[in-house]
Amino acid sequence: ECPGHFGHIELARPVFHGGFMVKVKKILECICVNCGKLKVDMNDPEVSDIARRVKAQHRLKRIWERAKGVRECKANDAPEEGADPDDFVVGHGGCGHKQPDIRKEALKLYANYKMDKDEDADRDTKAEVDKQLLPPSAVLNILRKIPSTDLLIMGLSEEFARPDWMILTILPVPPATVRPSVQQGAGQRSEDDLTHKLFDIIRSSSTVRRLEQEGAPAHIVNEHFDMLQYHVATFMDNDIAG
Repeated sequence: ECPGHFGHIELARPVFHGGFMVKVKKILECICVNCGKLKVDMNDPEVSDIARRVKAQHRLKRIWERAKGVRECKANDAPEEGADPDDFVVGHGGCGHKQPDIRKEALKLYANYKMDKDEDADRDTKAEVDKQLLPPSAVLNILRKIPSTDLLIMGLSEEFARPDWMILTILPVPPATVRPSVQQGAGQRSEDDLTHKLFDIIRSSSTVRRLEQEGAPAHIVNEHFDMLQYHVATFMDNDIAG
């Protein structure tokens, strides 16, 4: 007898998978948030040694330890006028973009950019921080930019383990045999908790899609999106902090 088949829900917006948020944060701390390139330089002997010698399952941690403190996606130095082209050394080849601190707060990720202090400002005063929300859609676009060679250096795989797959755009729906209804007294049946949560996800996703089509104010749409994110996260893990 057929036990049923998985269905799916196409979400109105990409959402974070609660179980992968720490891993996604760590990957974001390894790469440029603008161009997706690794912040570390393969010309660094220690980095090239990690890529050659460390097993794939341990590589991300080692690369992260070296990349998390890098504050700029270093671009190549312009060749000096009149210099011999054969003497030009290829550098990191980044975009020159300033890099933020990535912070996780509940089911949200933020990019904190440290603002440069004014030269005349009091040196005892802390530099201001520009805190920017990183919605799942923005994170998805960043992760999709990572070159395949950089994926391998981090121990990931373009074919089997792309990091952008950790962001949910479509939610699998298990068959009814996984979430059977329960017989109650007087012939009534009660649906499984997973089924109720799927109803909440469909309702929230439909509301977000409708509000976007109607041109509702951004803060209204975002409030309902936060509810969608919460329902998806608690569908995966009912004990997760929202």
